[in-house]
Amino acid sequence: MEHLPVMFAKALEQLSIKPDGVYLDCTFGRGGHSSGILAQLNANGRLIALDRDIEAVNSPVAQQLQQDNRFKLVHSCFSELGSVLANEGLVGKIDGILMDLGVSSPQLDNPDRGFSFMRNGLLDMRMDTSTGVSAQQWLATVDEQHLIKVLFEFGEERFAKRIAKVIIETRKTTAITTTKQLAKLIEEAIPFKEKHKHPATRTFQAIRIEINREFDELKAALQQAAVVLKPNGRLVAISFHSLEDRIVKRFIRDESGAKYDPGKFPVKEADIQKGLLQKIGKALKADPLEIEQNPRARSAVMRVAERV
Repeated sequence: MEHLPVMFAKALEQLSIKPDGVYLDCTFGRGGHSSGILAQLNANGRLIALDRDIEAVNSPVAQQLQQDNRFKLVHSCFSELGSVLANEGLVGKIDGILMDLGVSSPQLDNPDRGFSFMRNGLLDMRMDTSTGVSAQQWLATVDEQHLIKVLFEFGEERFAKRIAKVIIETRKTTAITTTKQLAKLIEEAIPFKEKHKHPATRTFQAIRIEINREFDELKAALQQAAVVLKPNGRLVAISFHSLEDRIVKRFIRDESGAKYDPGKFPVKEADIQKGLLQKIGKALKADPLEIEQNPRARSAVMRVAERV
């Protein structure tokens, strides 16, 4: 296997894989995690994998793995994991769920997908190119105030107003169609550059999150994950930016405690609604050696929870 995903060994370790267990890989990508999980399963083990990107589903590694009768790959958003597992009769029977969040290396590396400002390509940014609105189409019609809101909230971009104004003014006379064109507009709009960060980083992140509804997808997937796990089943989530990690952290925190705080009122223990998960250990980061070999691992944060 050529490609090792970020925090590969830690992810498999934290899943605490049982040879005859049933597992869910929510983001198949290049198949690195799925291959690793399958290698630890015996003939009775089973792995379901999901990916909303049709290119990942049709990739050579996906075709090869699907020859294994223990494995099934479904073209689906992970916000639909509940219905996928219901169709398989596996709700409440899952021993471990892995979520490797954000954009994948193949998506970033392919200029035709429009995710990266480092390579020129059409502004698409859709994780599922078979549906939805592209970044180019969205930028052509989005209201200025909504654009500011997206850049500020999803990109934490302090110059959101400046960038939005330049985009709105430019599109009056010129269609914004390529990654380099958008990146250049952002560079011109921002008064000064940060060290070690391209001026377009936050804006590209924000637009991608918006058009793919990434946070809504994540929140829905987390809720369903807690339900489909069997008792003592593990949830392992790897995030790549602070906003994404915050959603995972808060969800695990909320599910780990009582959902209803009775305060000073007399209340029966049986009336307090408990969460479905308990937090396992502290947040984990990539090792220095891995970060040196793969700079994308620098921002990775892994959180683990277990079904009670």
